[in-house]
This record gives sequence, C-alpha cells and structure tokens, in this order.
Amino acid sequence: MGTRVLIAMSGGVDSSVTAYLLSSAGYDCIGVTMRLYDAETSGRDPARACGNLADIEDARAVARRLGIPFTVLDCRDAFERDVIEAFCRAYELGTTPNPCAICNQRIKFGALLAHARELGCEYLATGHYARVAQLESGSFALMKAVDRTKDQSYFLYGLTQEELAHVLFPLGGLTKQGDVRRIAREHGFENAAKRDSQGICFVPDNDFATFIERRRGRALPEGDIVGTDGTVLGRHRGAIRYTVGQRKGLGVAAARPLYVTGIDARANT
Repeated sequence: MGTRVLIAMSGGVDSSVTAYLLSSAGYDCIGVTMRLYDAETSGRDPARACGNLADIEDARAVARRLGIPFTVLDCRDAFERDVIEAFCRAYELGTTPNPCAICNQRIKFGALLAHARELGCEYLATGHYARVAQLESGSFALMKAVDRTKDQSYFLYGLTQEELAHVLFPLGGLTKQGDVRRIAREHGFENAAKRDSQGICFVPDNDFATFIERRRGRALPEGDIVGTDGTVLGRHRGAIRYTVGQRKGLGVAAARPLYVTGIDARANT
C-alpha cells in the first residue's frame, strides 16, 4: 500500500487527472468533493453552482472509474461564514476581497487538510496549477506552474510551511491543453472537454453588486464621485461597484483618463 493521499475532486478535468496521476503512481488515494453552498444561496442556476449535485456525481464517476474510495464533505457552514459573508463585508467596508485565496486558506487547506489528517492521509492533493519545492534549508517554497497561462500560485499565497509540506500539485509541471486534457481524452474521462470554471463560484455572472443587493435585501445607495480636489464629478450606483485602479465604466466624461484612487464606504463616495 502506497502513501495515503486525499484528493480534492471538483468534478472538473483538472482534479480528475490529478486523481488519475496519483493513483497510477501507486498512491493510496481517497477522493473527496466539498459541498460549499446551495445554489439558492446566490439565486444561481443549480446546474452551474460550485459543489452542486451534478459536479459531485461527475467526481464520483471518476473515482469509481479509478477504483478509489469517494466521499462528500459538507463545508457549507464554514464557507458561508468564512468566505461568502467575509466577501460581502469586505466590499461594504470599501475593500476588494479575494474570495478564492480566502477559500484556499480557510476551507481547502484548512478544513480539507484537517479531514485528510483524520483519514490518516500524509498529503492533500488538488488540481491547482502550482508547484512546491523543498529548499536546501529544509523549508518549502511555493512556485509558479510551468503553464503560466493557468498558473494559480497567486491564490495559494496564504499557505503555511506546515501546509506546503503536506500538499501535492501534480499538474504544476504540465500544460492544460497539451497534457491535462490529452490525458483525460486518452483515458475516456467524460469531463475531458468540460469548460473551465471562471469568476467567483458563488456569484452569478460575476455580478457581485447584485449578489450583495439580493443577499442584503436592499439596493445599493447612490452617491457622489468626487475628484481629489473635492469637486463632485458625477454620481455612482453604489460605491462597492468600483475598485481602486478602475478607469472604465465610471460614467464620468472628462478630457483626460480618470481613475479610482480611493473608496470611502462610510461617506459612500
């Protein structure tokens, strides 16, 4: 029996190929899919919700094909508290959150790694495009993936040395189109052509402002767009619809480009 590893399986092609590679390499694999939230949480079409029943069944089918045990871990309460609500509050405070990074830190490499330890697994493996290298000093370094067009190391910046010592990223040295999808096709995975997930999984069409409005049960208040000299330049449709550095979509006509340099959530400007 090889080293035991828990594989996070989303039902997509990346995690499926991850499971195949580790199973083929002789690891003692266990597949797991996290149930993160109900589709109704965001008013999203259930067929497109992250962790939905269709994705769970896709992951289960791959695990069955590979002959590895499979389980579903209910993370809805933690995801609601640590990711969704934190996401909304950050915008309301005038900052721009990164929910994927928070999810990786709190859920995928928090609750999921803890679950791996409960099952006696030495490692947690995911389909992220990133690499981990052990340095001469013995410490671990998070590195970019070979396929720079798919690199996800940025979203993993919060991983600790302890976590890096117990994670595997088998896709870090592969390319998405040339390697991963090819492997999936060659081994008859039904999700070989499944589209990549994009945007924030729990926000329909990446319209986070509408998501927050629906969640809070009220429309975002309009307010002033103010120049650095204090001049009122126009009106906005809710301060959280904008982010520092934004230039397009401000709705202000000017002779020169204008950029958002700050958001005052309290003043709603």
